Amino acid sequence: MDSNESEVKTQMSRKRKRRAQDMTDHSTHPLSDEVNEESEEVTIDDKLTNEELLEEEKESPNDPFSTHFDRELDAKDIEYLKESPKKTIKEHEWQQMKRFIDIHNEKYVCDSIALKQNIRHFSLKNILVENIAKAVITSDPKQSPLELNSFQYELLSIISKYKDLLFTERNAQNGEHIRLIYSMHALNHIMKIRTRILHHNYKISRHVSSDEEYRDQGLTRPKVLILVPFRDSVLRIVKILISLMFGDTKDKSDKKANVLILVPFRDSVLRIVKILISLMFGDTKDKSDKKANVMNGKRFFEEFSPEDDEPKLHKKPEDYESMFAGNIDDSFRIGLSITKKSLKLYADFYSADIIICSPLGLRLIIGSEGDSERDYDFLSSIEMVIMDQTDVFLMQNWEHVLHIMKHLHLTPTQSRDVDFSRVRMWVLEGWTQFYTQLLVFSSITVPMITALFNKHSNNYFGKIVTKNEITSTKAAVSSVYIEVPQMFHRFECSSLAASSNERFEFFVSTVLPKFRDKQMSRTMIFIESYFDFVRIRNYFRKQEINFTQVCEYTAPGKVAKARSMFFNGGRHFMLYTERFHFYRRYQIKGIRHLIFYETPNYPHFYSELINFMHISMQGKKYTGDYSAMSCTLIYSKFDAFQLSAIVGTNKATQMLRSSTPVHMFVTENNNSDH
Repeated sequence: MDSNESEVKTQMSRKRKRRAQDMTDHSTHPLSDEVNEESEEVTIDDKLTNEELLEEEKESPNDPFSTHFDRELDAKDIEYLKESPKKTIKEHEWQQMKRFIDIHNEKYVCDSIALKQNIRHFSLKNILVENIAKAVITSDPKQSPLELNSFQYELLSIISKYKDLLFTERNAQNGEHIRLIYSMHALNHIMKIRTRILHHNYKISRHVSSDEEYRDQGLTRPKVLILVPFRDSVLRIVKILISLMFGDTKDKSDKKANVLILVPFRDSVLRIVKILISLMFGDTKDKSDKKANVMNGKRFFEEFSPEDDEPKLHKKPEDYESMFAGNIDDSFRIGLSITKKSLKLYADFYSADIIICSPLGLRLIIGSEGDSERDYDFLSSIEMVIMDQTDVFLMQNWEHVLHIMKHLHLTPTQSRDVDFSRVRMWVLEGWTQFYTQLLVFSSITVPMITALFNKHSNNYFGKIVTKNEITSTKAAVSSVYIEVPQMFHRFECSSLAASSNERFEFFVSTVLPKFRDKQMSRTMIFIESYFDFVRIRNYFRKQEINFTQVCEYTAPGKVAKARSMFFNGGRHFMLYTERFHFYRRYQIKGIRHLIFYETPNYPHFYSELINFMHISMQGKKYTGDYSAMSCTLIYSKFDAFQLSAIVGTNKATQMLRSSTPVHMFVTENNNSDH
């Protein structure tokens, strides 16, 4: 064990002994008598019970919460961290998480990552352990048995250590399992903060003699920031939090239904469920003196539940249906205040413990330089940042995410009645970023997400990054089922900054001339970036090239017209953006030649668009075969992540190192030959 770590644990042990002595000396006093009502962290109904005090005193000396946040870094430590110190890298391979690497600073040795498969082996609050079965039902009704599965235990074993995490293998199957774990982790963090502050409040109110400083707060109250793309994501998180806080685990082993209700319409089910929620969690109108467990619940469910379903004319792919289920509005923000008895929704940000928002929703509050009204002080003391479905942010507006991260942990413009004697020293020093845990969940690995994580992962405890190789059977090319020749063209690139210009020059000089012949009619050009789309569109207009266009800003009527003209041969080229395909997932008919101007962020778009070239999508008059069709992809050495997802890690490595700039794949019987 590192000497510094040993010293920290010794100090923590002494603190716990003093706390235990204080509890013994004053055990005759009810702990709920006095609460500091003006404390930034407490409300009038938030009172500490004897049971909760005993629970805190029994905290393990190895509790990652205490080990992480009680350690006092000094100026030399911060300088060491800023200088990008030497890292220790250790590889792990677990059954579900597969391969991941643990990266930490050599100077700060913490407990190694160890797999735990019993919920009681984690440092969780008792109420969370008791309600885990109800939370599992809420998160995924199909999950059986009613306990965490092996993947969830592995994920919890990692994030409970308060290390940063970049997990890039989120999908429709594990998405809800991930949501449950990070929701429980965030709630556990808030509850531990609350218990500690109430304990200190009690000791201060009783004038307990101690040489211990009660530094347990930040400059502002919010401690957890959760960024999600849609309102439906918030709805699912809040339902999990409700089940963890108030869930009833009676008869949790009996999974048989006791009541069967038959109703004729879906609307009848909706009405019944709303009544059950009201009976279980109380009426938020507070008509009586009895307080509701979930405050403002009625308003929340009205604003975040799905809107009336519109009839679906065409069936979409399974991943699309999963992604866009529920309310998909992307402009929202909500504060959650958590006490022992209640969960208050729509809490003012400066009275909230958890803030859940979309990048757009939070950006509207933060504003921009020069705006008359803007606010971001509530982000000054965030200790945990969770970004779920981060890949979707790329399709919304990535600039909003970057803007938000720039405004984390800035010095507040006003004190807002802060008791500085209770503020942690590392907060006062402006070092919160080195204690903050960053959790990023994404379904894809792309440079922008990786760069964001690396830039803002300053946690002195280190970080975990998933590093699984993509085999040829899992690569997107293996999902191509038509025998169209697939050509991969590599262009030489001097730097990442110059890649955009050099790609464009390679395209107009080397690739485009081959497709301007009449025999190459009905060529779709897939473009990942909207800025590149505009650039190519302007070039085509200047060169008077016959083309049509479909992007995320194209009106529905114009989209239909463009598709029709392209299919019937009225336009030689179609410019088509990835963002449009992400949100619409139309089946474009008539594609006979496909150019990927850039590697798609979502690898399955590669195989999906090629499969649109099937003979059945060419019209009755088409008499040719697949040998008359073609697919071309342009890439550089900076597209390694996306290329690996398309052709597999090993083949991508070979292609990037090869002296030959052109490679061809031909799919035969669902096998890709290089």
